[in-house]
Amino acid sequence: MRWKNQRRSQRVDDRRGRGIAKGGAKLSGGVVVIAIIIAVVTGQNPLALLGNMMEQGGSSSQQVNIPQQQSPQQQQQADFSSVILASTEDVWTAIFKQQGQQYPAPTMVLFDGRVQSACGVNSEAVGPFYCPADQKVYLSLSFFRQLEQLGAPGDFARAYVIGHEVGHHIQNITGTNRQVREWQQQASSKSQVNQLSVLMELQADCYAGVWAHHANKQQNMLEPGDVEEGLQAAASIGDDRLQKRAGRQVNVEAFTHGSSQQRVKWLKTGLQSGRYDACNTFQQGA
Repeated sequence: MRWKNQRRSQRVDDRRGRGIAKGGAKLSGGVVVIAIIIAVVTGQNPLALLGNMMEQGGSSSQQVNIPQQQSPQQQQQADFSSVILASTEDVWTAIFKQQGQQYPAPTMVLFDGRVQSACGVNSEAVGPFYCPADQKVYLSLSFFRQLEQLGAPGDFARAYVIGHEVGHHIQNITGTNRQVREWQQQASSKSQVNQLSVLMELQADCYAGVWAHHANKQQNMLEPGDVEEGLQAAASIGDDRLQKRAGRQVNVEAFTHGSSQQRVKWLKTGLQSGRYDACNTFQQGA
């Protein structure tokens, strides 16, 4: 991606290297991948599962020294993440303006160790997540290594993940998140709850594609092969792919994020159309 000469966001709260992290052991990238697969297979929330594993890593609290000096690669990844966030600000501000609305951009929190959000305390093992309660995207740069282990290397694969989390912010500020949570509370089965989660995740994939479409038009960010990287990332983290990787039969009712085919489909929908209204997965179906 052509990103190095692009604007950096002013809405980045860099908490890396601050003090110590208390409680639980750090998890290796391999353990994180296994935990994600287990969560998909069993239908559990992967963030909750990883948090429990961190707490159970030792019977007593542990202190983990966080290095004060960041490597050049880590700093480059932080710069990259700031550029992508700035690009989402520009794109979504323009889209909302077309609709006569103001876009309240999220803040991105970069962290290592453990981080306190309005959604609770999470470890770096959880990778990126969006907290609706404080409207912030939380990103541990260590997740980029985990993404590579899942078969999704490259700049645009990383950008897609950030665009996806910003997509959850769009859902939050437009009321979609609240509506879906209400539907889930009224659901009569776990499979219905999961299906609503799938539609939420696929819509966020589509929003990531909408961002990339306009970012390329406005800033000429994409290079040959970038789109393929993003589609590979979407396919690599499909529920069916993760279930197979765990040696299990594919169980559609346990899906929480969508199959590889579905995730690729909706990312492509956003990429090709560039239209916010093309992403209504709840009307169009998965």
